[in-house]
Order: sequence, then structure tokens, then C-alpha cells
Amino acid sequence: MSRFLFRIGHFAGSHPWRVLAAWAVIATSVVLLNSAFGGASTEEFSIPGAESQRAADALEARFPQETLYTSTIVFHSPEGLQDRQAEAAISSALSRVAAADHVVGVNDPFDPDQTTVSQDGTTALATVGYDTQDIGLEELEDVEAAVQKVRDAGVQVEYGGALGYADPAAEPSSEMIAIGAAVVVLLLAFGSVVATGLPIVAALTAILMGSSLIGILSGLIAVPKVATVVGLMLGLGVGIDYALFVLSRHRQNLDQGMSVPQATGQANATAGLSVLFAGVTVVVAIAGMQISGIPMLAVMGWASALMVAVTMLAALTLLPALLGVAGRRINSLRVPFLRQQSGYDPRSTAARWAAFVVRKPVGIGIAALLVLGALAAPVASMRLGFADAGNDGPSTTTRKAHDLTVDAYGPGVDGPLQVVVESSGGALSEHQLTSLADSLERVPGVAAVGTPVMNDDATLALLNVTATSGPQEEETAQLLERLRSDVLPGAVEPGRGEAMVTGTTALQVDLSDQLGHRMVWFLGAVIGLSFVLLMLVFRSLLIPLKAALLNLLSVGASYGAVVAVFQWGWGASLIGVHETVPIMPLAPMLMFAILFGLSMDYEVFLLSRIREQYRISGDARRAIVEGVGSTARVITSAALIMIAVFGAFILASDVTTKLFGLGLALAVVLDVTLVRMILVPAAMSLLGDRAWWLPRWLQRHLPRIDPEGGTTRPVEREQTPSSDAEPARQLV
Repeated sequence: MSRFLFRIGHFAGSHPWRVLAAWAVIATSVVLLNSAFGGASTEEFSIPGAESQRAADALEARFPQETLYTSTIVFHSPEGLQDRQAEAAISSALSRVAAADHVVGVNDPFDPDQTTVSQDGTTALATVGYDTQDIGLEELEDVEAAVQKVRDAGVQVEYGGALGYADPAAEPSSEMIAIGAAVVVLLLAFGSVVATGLPIVAALTAILMGSSLIGILSGLIAVPKVATVVGLMLGLGVGIDYALFVLSRHRQNLDQGMSVPQATGQANATAGLSVLFAGVTVVVAIAGMQISGIPMLAVMGWASALMVAVTMLAALTLLPALLGVAGRRINSLRVPFLRQQSGYDPRSTAARWAAFVVRKPVGIGIAALLVLGALAAPVASMRLGFADAGNDGPSTTTRKAHDLTVDAYGPGVDGPLQVVVESSGGALSEHQLTSLADSLERVPGVAAVGTPVMNDDATLALLNVTATSGPQEEETAQLLERLRSDVLPGAVEPGRGEAMVTGTTALQVDLSDQLGHRMVWFLGAVIGLSFVLLMLVFRSLLIPLKAALLNLLSVGASYGAVVAVFQWGWGASLIGVHETVPIMPLAPMLMFAILFGLSMDYEVFLLSRIREQYRISGDARRAIVEGVGSTARVITSAALIMIAVFGAFILASDVTTKLFGLGLALAVVLDVTLVRMILVPAAMSLLGDRAWWLPRWLQRHLPRIDPEGGTTRPVEREQTPSSDAEPARQLV
């Protein structure tokens, strides 16, 4: 593989304009295809096999008037809404809303049979049902035009649900902030404007192509909107990081007197091979979300993996071509007062620190483990759930609608449970539904039960159940379980139908449960595949085992920090989170996939250099010091870029985006400090030569992969005729 990568890098360095022309043609074609055939992302998701999903499908098929795609219009006046002028204005506005496109129904809050006016007469709710989940600015404008006269009458109008999010407020550009931070880090790392610009150009080109490919994918299948955010975060981070690794090695090769094509080829064969295996690990980890069983999450994983694959390809082909164009002018346009540093310097801070860790691996290693353990402790109290409008900013219409609703009707109104009764043996009787409603009202935790409504042929009925607790609270999940286990099983005669619970809250609970059940299988698959990849690269059993354990520690610590901030509220106000919030069910699986893959980036890059130095000197401890000392600057720069990319998304208004941004940024901080600079050299020091042990029988069956690209000559050492259980003295 290293020879193949060398040929690619050498060709790109020798014939850069051909490679650049090929990239230009391919990128332009992909962008044009996206413009012609690409589709929009969606918020729609399904949970195959879940009760809530079966009930939602039954509603959509047999009772479309009671769609789950609803938004709420909240009318409020401290003087009351019983005034005839206000009532007439609201009724007229809702009639216009009902006539708008995609609207399948609007309830009249003043209808005596189903009034939604609060007891004090100051608040009224109107529920608008749509035939699509993609409610955007056009639908909002229709509603705004309809309610303008209501506002003119002095009535406050706020929106809940998708209508409230249809016109997002202007936010700081996280992408531009991340790119600006990356430029600063690269300038400090390389001290040259030319060297700084090349990774940025390569990464942005890859992101443009990757985003276009995701757009084309959206035209074929449903791609969630969060996939675009995650893909952009990953593309910016790994795209610049991968280019940084290759560029750093290229500059070192030039300093050693190599020609430009030779330097690009050798950089591809060494750092490029590390990038290849690190990128494959990230792709495997993220694509592993297919195991979740949730189509939305699986598609998000494949879309993100596609972005990583494109950035990896750009680092191995486009960047060498750019390096060929730059030639020996790679260090041109030097930044004043910045000293250029290339290669290993035994007097550097990193080398001296590594030597200190190697001398005292036990004490400092235990200290780092204790810190990670303390940070991971809050994971034990992690509670999965979704943020709601109560977590939005106080000035948003969704937060105002939420607060008005909760104050007037109680917390459960904001996320009712919908009981769906489906008959397969004739029409449902009103007596049967009334009896069920009475039973539901007697269940502890139920605040109110709506009047049953049936479809035209009376084969499906819907009852809205309002809980005494809010959608995020554990009591609501417990109520859902009581309904399913104690109340609903006897609502319909066996074999003649089924009573099920759906609604946003039920769907979210079922999603959390399914992800929780699949998490163990997901972890096993990702860790197992990563173990195999590292074993192939380093021909060792202990190195991939150590990597897996340390990566689990760093991911666990980042989980704990997220729980402390978002669920416990520690320092939440500092990042614009106004209320405590449970951890989004998608977060643990998605964060693990991303973080485990990214931590392998630094693992492969660092251990490749340690292994290279070990093959030269044969001294395990010296190799650790030289490996850490020669890669610390690059790894630290790459980590700072990743931290800046992820940290920039903390500025977003969406709580979920903040959660991912903070969690991923903290994880990279922990990985590059406690793990990469302390625990890895400490563990490698304790393992010594045993780190590279591989049983003889396994040696014969594994392919040989040289991460150093054949640039070093192995040190001949004596082979002792011992059993496979003893560590091999000769590097394999």
C-alpha cells in the first residue's frame, strides 16, 4: 500500500496540473449534478418495529386528518380573549390558515365541543395540521399574513412546533469562525502563508464536493438535516488535519534534500498511509451507526462517512498536486517573528515532557487516569431525552409559546400522548371508547383525556392524553409504560384490533429505548473493527488493545462532561443554555463514532512515528521520546484546529448543536493532553518491547503493511527460541 501511495504522490508532485485539472472537472460535475438532481434534507425519521411508529403509520394511512405533523398557534391577551372583536379576528384568521397549502385541518379554540381557551380566558391554542413534515418559510408567511389583524387587535401571537422554527434567526457563521481559527493555528505551526493556504484549499475543495455528494444523496433518499451539520463539522476538522499531517512530512522531506516529487511521494507513503488508515477507521466507526436500526441515524452515518472519505482522498491526491505547484516555495511569505521548526528537536518542550513521562510512567499515568475517571463519573446519571421549546432562548417565539402554554394549561399540554385504537374486526363503539377514556383518566399521572374522535368508517380512533408532567420528565416516560403495560392491553378484544400510544413524546421514548438496546452491539462492532485495523497496521495485539481502552476512557470522560453541563447545569449559562436538558438519544452513539474514529487519527500518526524510530534505534523508550517529540507539534496543531472547528458550533442557538460542539471539543482536548501526551507514552514505556508482540501463528496469516513506507531499515536483533507467550525480541 505504501508503494501505491508513493506512486500517487510522486505522480501528483511531478504532474500537478493534470491532477488539479482532474479535480476541477470532477468537482464541477458533482456540483452541477447536485444543482440538477440534489434534494433538500428533512427532519423526518422512523423507528421500524416500534409501537409508536406503527400507530403513527396507522394514523397517516387511515386517519390523515389527525396528522402528527402539527404546529401550534398561541393567542394570548392579559385582558382576556372573550371579547367578540378578538374572537372574530381569531376565527377569521384561522379560516384563512385552513385554506393555505398543505394544511389538512385547524381546530377552532372557541368551538364549545372542543374549546382550548384557558380557564382564565387569557390564552387559546389553535392546532394546525399539515400533510408534510417539511414546514418552512412559505407556510410561516401564509400564517403571518392571516394573523396580522389579530396582532393589530392587541393580541399576542406566538408559534410552537415547526412553524416556530421556520424562520431561523441569523446566527454567527460557525464555519467561518472555524476556518479563521484554523488559519491562525496553521500560521503559527508553519510560519508561512503559502504552507498555511494549501491545507485550507484542499479541505474546502473536499467539503464542496462532499456537501454536493450529500445533496445528491438527498435527492435519492431522505437525509436528515443534522447530517449536513455533522458532515460539515467533520469535513472541516479532518480535512485540514489530514492535509496538515501530509504537509508536515513533506516539508521535513524537503529539508532532507529530496526533490519535490520525491518529497510528495515519500510524504504520501508515510504520513499519507497513516491518513489512509486513520480515515478508514473514522469511516468504519461512523458507518457503524447502521447497527442502530434507525434509518435516519444510519443515513446520517453514511453521509458523514462520505464526507470523511472525500477529505481523505483530497489529502492523498489534491494536496500533493498543490505541493507540486508550490515546489520549493512552500515556505514563502514567511510570517515575521515565527521560528520555523521541522523534525525532531531533543530540546523541545514535547521531547523533554515525553522523557519525563517515560521515567515516571506509573505515577503520572495513575494521575491522568484519576482525572479521566472523575470526569467520566457523571455518566452514571445520564438520562436520555430530547430538548424541547423550553430550552430555547427566552426571546424566541417557540419559548414564548411554550411558556404561555405551560402557564395556562400545565406542562403536559406541550407534548400529549396520543392513544390510537385500531380495529380489525368491525367498527369501534362509542361505549368502548368512552370506557377507555374513563380508564385513562383514572391513571396516576394523567391530567386530562380528550374526547375520542373516529375516522369515517369508525375503524380507528384517537384519544389525546395530557400528562401532569412535561415531555422531558422521567414521570412522563413512566406514565407511557403504565399505559402500555396496564391500561391498553385490555382496551380491545384479542384478535380484533390493538390500542397503541404514539405522538412526539412516545416516538422519542421509543427511539431512546431502541438506541439503548443497540448501543452494546454498536460499541462491539466499532471497537472490534478498529482493533483489527490497528493490528494490521502495527502487527501487534497489545497496541490496538491499549488504543481501544484509552479511547474508551477519553470518550467516557467527554460523556461525563456533557452530562455535567447540560443535564446538571454546571456552567451551562456560559454557553447560552438557559435550562437543563436531558442528553439527546442520538448523541452517545454519534459522539462515540466520531470521537473513537478521530482519536485513532492521532493514535496512528503518533505510533507510526514511534514504530519508525524503534526500527531505527531498537530502543523502546528512546523511540517513545523521539516519536512524541517529532509529532507533538503537528498533533497539537491538528487538535487545536479540531477544537476550534467543534468549539465554533457552541455559538449556535440550537441546544443539540451546542451539545455536539462542546462534547466533541472537550473530547479532543482530553485526547491530545491526558491521553496522547501522558497515557500513551506511559503505557508504551511500561510495555517496552512487548508492545510490538504478535504470536508467530498470527504473523504468518496477516499481510505486511509498512506505515513508514519502507524508508527505514529494521534493526537486526536476536530471536530467542521461546514460546509464543513470550514477547518477541525482534520487531515484526
